[in-house]
Amino acid sequence: MAELKYQPVAHDHDAFLNKAMRRKGFKKEYLNLEDEYTLVRRMLAARSQSGLTQEAVAELMGTTKSAVSRLEAVGKHAPSLTTLKKYAKAVGCNLEIKLVPTARLSKHSTGRAKKLRAG
Repeated sequence: MAELKYQPVAHDHDAFLNKAMRRKGFKKEYLNLEDEYTLVRRMLAARSQSGLTQEAVAELMGTTKSAVSRLEAVGKHAPSLTTLKKYAKAVGCNLEIKLVPTARLSKHSTGRAKKLRAG
């Protein structure tokens, strides 16, 4: 069954990111993918805390290790909500998705949005 434990390799993400931010064009692209990077960091932290390998998570999800590897990478792959739920369950978590209002909305634009929603 999926009882495999692993010892993650130490990684100083902040040091890595500080170094990478000095590369030309990296900061702009990183900021464009900020939500994706945040999600992946949280996924990796949850898997690490659960003590499961990618193979074990794949078994629990009913998929392959390569699929889990793609899921844990930032890139062109956009996982479905169903896949994210399966991953969360496999690593012993609940998935929460929130819509957070932006600070850009003024009272005027909020009123206009209400009118548009009303039809």
